Order: sequence, then C-alpha cells, then structure tokens
Amino acid sequence: MSDYAVIGDWGTSNLRLFRVEAGRIVARRDGPGIGVVGREAEAAFAETIAPWLEDGLPTSIRLCGMVGARDGWVEAPYADCPADADSWAEVAVRFDWRGAPLAIMAGLACTDADGIADVMRGEEAQIFGAMALDPRLATGRHLIVLPGTHSKWTLVEDGRVIRFRTVPTGELFALLRDRSTLSPNIAAADADPAEEAAGFAEGLERAGAGRLLASLFAARAMRLRAGRSADWALGYLSGLVIGCEIAEARAALAGDTGVVLIGDARLSDRYARALDAQGIASQSLDGDACARAGLGFLEN
Repeated sequence: MSDYAVIGDWGTSNLRLFRVEAGRIVARRDGPGIGVVGREAEAAFAETIAPWLEDGLPTSIRLCGMVGARDGWVEAPYADCPADADSWAEVAVRFDWRGAPLAIMAGLACTDADGIADVMRGEEAQIFGAMALDPRLATGRHLIVLPGTHSKWTLVEDGRVIRFRTVPTGELFALLRDRSTLSPNIAAADADPAEEAAGFAEGLERAGAGRLLASLFAARAMRLRAGRSADWALGYLSGLVIGCEIAEARAALAGDTGVVLIGDARLSDRYARALDAQGIASQSLDGDACARAGLGFLEN
C-alpha cells in the first residue's frame, strides 16, 4: 500500500491523470475526453484509475477542465472575475468518491465592457499554475494567451484574472479546412513543410491589414490562378486566422503588452511567429506543466 494523490486535466478530447507520491509524479494514465463519455464520466474515470486502486484509495483527487461542465461528471460553478487562485479554489465542488475526497475545480466567468459574457474551463488552472511556476507573473500586469480550439486572451494583474476574451480561431480553421471549398481536407502533418510555411507567412502578411473575410477566398483563388499548392493554402488559412485573431484580441485587452503563451509547443511556436510579425514579444510555457501546478503540483 502506498500514499498517493491524483490530479487530472479532463478536457473535451482527453483525460490525463497523474499519480503524485512524496511530491513527485510517478505515473500517468490517459483516458477518453468528456466529449466522448459525457454523463458516463464516473465510469470512465473508474476504468482509467482502476490499476492504481489496487494500491488503495488516493488521499485526494483534484480534477479541472470540462469534467465540471454541464454535460460532464458534476457541474461546477464559475468564479466571477476578478478572481485569484484562492477565490477560484473556494467554489470547487467537493464530494467523496468511494471514500476518497474529490474536488472538481470551477471555471471562470467575466462580462466585457460591451456586456458580452465569456467563460473558460480548464485554462484557469494553467493560468494560476503559470503564476505558481513563475512568481513574476503574479505581480504587475500581464497578457496571457492560451492558443487552441477556443483561444483565451487573459489579462492578469497582481495575481488576479481581471478579464478575458475567447476567440474560436482553432474551430474556425478546422471548419475552413474540413468543410469549406477554400482548402482541401488535408492534415497539417501531411503537408509539405516548405509550402505550408510559405502560405503561413503570406497569411500573416495579409492579416496585418485586419481584413479577414475579404482575404479568405484567396486560399482558393491563388490555387486556381497563381499556381499555389494545396499545402500552401492550408498554411495561408492558418496564418490568416491567427494573425487576425492577434490584431483583434490584443487591441481589445491590453494594447501592445508583451504576451505569455501557454499550451502545446507546436501551436505556441506558431503563435510566437505570428506575434513577432506584428512586433509583439512573447515567451512560452508548457501547458501540461502549468495545469499540474494549478492543481497543486510544482515540478521539482
């Protein structure tokens, strides 16, 4: 028998569980996302954690992400912004699971100056984790961006999330790639790197004008009339939507403030290049490490 705790990030697409013993992560288990299991989340969790239960119950379980959504395991509330790590933790949903204490962390909610509501689930753990990993982010004013299907542009000040704006750039790109006439349905991993990079650079250049709708059709027309490849078109659309996201979101939140990127290394690198094209400095942090820190585990 061994004493261990479990922390986990349970998003729409994936479940990632980490076993923590004596301040170290000693094992990891992966499972299906909430978007797959829905209301069967408890059964999916039990199946994923089953090998660890042979050593006894965890001393604690803490989960963040879409596990707390309305269609997840148990709906967790939203903490209203401005919010710090303590006020976020206070509104978590806590209950016993088979005798082990389990907490499902809350999301965050804010209302913009124009009266539009916004929400996040899971990204807040990464934001508070980033502050724990780099205490410099817990003082002063910073713009933290979490690229993804629904990118989050978050203004933090002295350890509190003041407000944020969600931009569904990743979802828009997937729709354009898979369901429109503008780009053939090919995966980025299958594209010719040089052609895709050339398209990405041209998309960023056009995005500088801030005219998204007027620039989209070039992904098709340039293939028909200028000899551009399908791989070029894929990169072009990516550069265009990311560049336009940056131009719009940074103006709405924090002007020309430098950016901290949190997320997947490949996507963060793409955003770093897009930011640099608009004269904005950035630094990148690993999304998984930030999520684990937000759930209470600090890497040694």
